[in-house]
Amino acid sequence: MSTEHEAGVPATDWAEAYQSPDFQRLRRRLRRFVFPMTALFLAWYALYVLLADYAHGFMSQKVAGNITVGLIFGLLQFVSTFVIAALYVRYAGRELDPIAGELRDELEGHHR
Repeated sequence: MSTEHEAGVPATDWAEAYQSPDFQRLRRRLRRFVFPMTALFLAWYALYVLLADYAHGFMSQKVAGNITVGLIFGLLQFVSTFVIAALYVRYAGRELDPIAGELRDELEGHHR
């Protein structure tokens, strides 16, 4: 009896799927989005932290009323998080989900 993994698919099939060209293509496409976007977000966040710590005059400049450049940059951190999430959803739907669906159907199709 083979060891069962997720979705009732034997572990040996998961190992084969991991080694398959389609799965490797899926991983490359995921990394093509995740790594650059992570680096971009971390750089943006580091800029915000460095400006907040070392550019007090700039960050405390009032833009309108009590709204400062620092407050705007801080709020833009939230905005950038939502933008990245929306971009990922669009990217995944276009580039990742079709391949993942094919792999899932192939794995589950062997064991119905």
